[in-house]
Amino acid sequence: MDIKAYLDEHAERINRPAFIENDPVQFPRRYRNLQDIEIVSFLVAAIAWGKRSLILRDAERMLAKMGESPYDYVMNGEYRHLGTANVHRTFFEQNMAYMLRGFRHFYASHDSMDGYMASRREKTPQKLVEALRESAREANHNQYDTRCYSSNLGNTALKRVNLALRWLVRNDGIVDLGVWKSMTPDMLYIPLDVHVGHTARETGLLTRKSNDWKAVDELTGKLRAYNPKDPVLYDFALFGISIEKK
Repeated sequence: MDIKAYLDEHAERINRPAFIENDPVQFPRRYRNLQDIEIVSFLVAAIAWGKRSLILRDAERMLAKMGESPYDYVMNGEYRHLGTANVHRTFFEQNMAYMLRGFRHFYASHDSMDGYMASRREKTPQKLVEALRESAREANHNQYDTRCYSSNLGNTALKRVNLALRWLVRNDGIVDLGVWKSMTPDMLYIPLDVHVGHTARETGLLTRKSNDWKAVDELTGKLRAYNPKDPVLYDFALFGISIEKK
């Protein structure tokens, strides 16, 4: 089998506007302000695991708490009204508030996450998570919350962060928003979840058994060989093929 042709065919078929309706990417697409888009992207990506219908339901409820402008909600400190209710699976309102305090602290020093990344020499997912995690720690009485940010940046696959970055950076004008200027699609890494990993191993693209950063690096390297300018385009194919087989 010609793997590249196989992936290209499925990526073209799945990466279409119809994909948006049943995917969490619909939520950041509702906003025009860059900071709103950034906050919504990282907040929704944080709960983007499990059954897709429940992710969509819970993201809708979560964003309804924040009104028309999540950025204004954050900067006005309105997250103080959040309690302990469940948001999605093991993610609760206190976890949401933790992230939002961190965003407020971050935006007090930086105009945008995109602007922050533009100022960095090393533009990697780990560097961004490190900055967001430290802002959250400083804003939350020196406490870390591993439900929001990983404590092991050298090993974790960073699936949720790579998903948010795909939305923000990929710029083909179809599904993803492409609003960031600090990074280009060739710099992205595959959002590796169980579905993507299953298809990648089934097609021989991934040999590593664990869904960790080494696996992300291995798989993204293979995809870059097929499409150097936009390797994460194949997220649509790898994810979609697995979902359609269920």
